[in-house]
Amino acid sequence: MTFSALDSQLLGPLFASDAMRDVFSDEARVAAMVTAEAALARAQARFGLVPDGLADAIAAVGARDLDPAALGAATAVVGVPVIPFLKALQSRLPADLEPHVHKGATTQDIADTALVIQLRAGLRLIAHELGRVLLGLERLAGRHRATPCAGRTYGQHAAPVTFGFKAAVWATGIADVAARLPGLVERSLVPSLGGPVGTFAAMGGHGPAVLDAFAAELGFRAPPLAWHTRRAALSEIGTWVAMLLGALGKFAGDVAHLATTEVGEVAEPAMPGRGGSSAMPHKRNPVGATLILSAGMAAKGHVVTLLDAMVAAHERPAGAWHAEWHALPSLFGLASGALREAALLAEGLVVDAERMSANLQITRGLLFADAVAGRLAGVLGREAAHAAVERAAQRVRGGTPSLEAALRDDAALAALPPDLLDTSGDLEGAVEAASLWVDRALPTCARARAELAALA
Repeated sequence: MTFSALDSQLLGPLFASDAMRDVFSDEARVAAMVTAEAALARAQARFGLVPDGLADAIAAVGARDLDPAALGAATAVVGVPVIPFLKALQSRLPADLEPHVHKGATTQDIADTALVIQLRAGLRLIAHELGRVLLGLERLAGRHRATPCAGRTYGQHAAPVTFGFKAAVWATGIADVAARLPGLVERSLVPSLGGPVGTFAAMGGHGPAVLDAFAAELGFRAPPLAWHTRRAALSEIGTWVAMLLGALGKFAGDVAHLATTEVGEVAEPAMPGRGGSSAMPHKRNPVGATLILSAGMAAKGHVVTLLDAMVAAHERPAGAWHAEWHALPSLFGLASGALREAALLAEGLVVDAERMSANLQITRGLLFADAVAGRLAGVLGREAAHAAVERAAQRVRGGTPSLEAALRDDAALAALPPDLLDTSGDLEGAVEAASLWVDRALPTCARARAELAALA
């Protein structure tokens, strides 16, 4: 039995990647705790606080020698996995080294540091997949830089854009979030070490120096002091993941709409058996968009859990710390599946330029109302121009063949130069305007992608 779709053999492959599942596996957590204890021993050995051979002896045990199932059974009794982990670790060390393990530290030091080690690995995976999504969208935007399509506001045709412009909006929205990742890593990925109440009193005057050495051993920046009850960093990481899912959701939501039968401007990449229906053989459902959107919906509750956990009483809270264990792995699992699907969409989205062209015509020229009103405003004034085009639009909805025909039938406009009412060149102008923004946006995406590559 499973309590989460992410852990289910049946549903798990749908929502999370195998690579991210490995990062947050029990085996990986145990390995991270071994790494943390070995780093602590090395740091303390620099100051003669523990024997020099302790770190190597800990590292030699390795996670494979420690059974997660056995540790889990003991965890159910003691409340935290570090205590049974330490007992199992100590039992495998030489008798002269065993008393020095975990000197001065507390369970939360090892658990939180192990979590940060896992988060670093998870963020590297995210950075890699995120770069892939951005590259796919950059290429999509470039290919369709001048492919005209309808711009939509409130779900209705508004004015022409290009599909490249639409893809550039998706890409820059995702790049906006991606650009925050390097700073997030620098601020938030720090180990925790402080002993029972955060003062590391057992180290005497060596506490701050040991923390600095501990962080250096693990390749992290050292925090000013232990963050047992300062949980903003974890909240920021979780919130960032939710923001990423929101940006991916914008992309997915638009794709799902554009793939509807009535619109039909895009389709998800075709794969045997993908998107089918048990009852309707003709269906090609937007599976990728669906999974991305579902991940964003599921993520919000986990962020609330992390924000609630910031209210951590005194030097160690009851409940708040444990609640985080549900939230962070789930957020990373959801992100991994959403990024996998987003990459497939970005790289393989099927674009129907002919359908886009046909859809531009269904409002019989009303897409050009804004352009015409702009030209008329120079002659009639803004309010009068708007009213004239609004009258013409009403006639089109009533059956007049086109916006241009309705304008020419308006007696109030009869004295105007004919070129002011001519909409034949408006699509070309709209395409040119949209294309300029594509050119402006893509370098921003490329810069974000380069920064991600440095993290991955």
